[in-house]
Amino acid sequence: MKTIAVLLSGFAAASALLAAEGAVPPGSGSAIRPPCCAAIAPDAPLTARSLYQLDAIWTNDAGRVSKLATLRGRPVVIAMFFASCEYACPILVSDLQRLRSALPEAVRERAQIVLVSFDTVRDTPAALLAFRERMTLDAGWTLLRGPEAAVQDLAMLLGVKYKQDARGQFAHSNLFTVLNAEGEIVHQHAGLQGDISEAAAAVMRPAKSASPSP
Repeated sequence: MKTIAVLLSGFAAASALLAAEGAVPPGSGSAIRPPCCAAIAPDAPLTARSLYQLDAIWTNDAGRVSKLATLRGRPVVIAMFFASCEYACPILVSDLQRLRSALPEAVRERAQIVLVSFDTVRDTPAALLAFRERMTLDAGWTLLRGPEAAVQDLAMLLGVKYKQDARGQFAHSNLFTVLNAEGEIVHQHAGLQGDISEAAAAVMRPAKSASPSP
């Protein structure tokens, strides 16, 4: 079983290597070129900085359970939110819709947008489904809830901060993260209603890396 400490150690080592090579580490707003360009074998070992090493079990808005590793092999954009958000989360979703619309059709069909709730009490599968319907999100979107410890671990790895207030609302980072086919962070975008062109380019690069070599 992989622990959060092991993942953090792997992330730190990878960040140091990238810095030594002159690359910009995740979270800076610039894309990192992913490994290229071999097909990924289903049973190939995960890399040291893959989020798919997390062992947590998540539940989607249809009530089905899975691990993040089931997303392996496709480009993923992941963000954290809560379904009763009054302002920022709907705007974040709108930004992700703009991002998805900016992708070529072939990439858009492979890419998955993942929304993970940090409201572990109120965001039941039914609440997530209601949010999906309210925001008219199609099958290209995955909405997940999980145990508090799993949410905290994922938020730590993504650099997302959140805190619940007395009204039950959350103050939180407005951030989305692009993962390549191996579940590695290749780009992060902070803020709302900004330019998503770099994020779209980052989504397209890992989509290509998941394709078989000629």
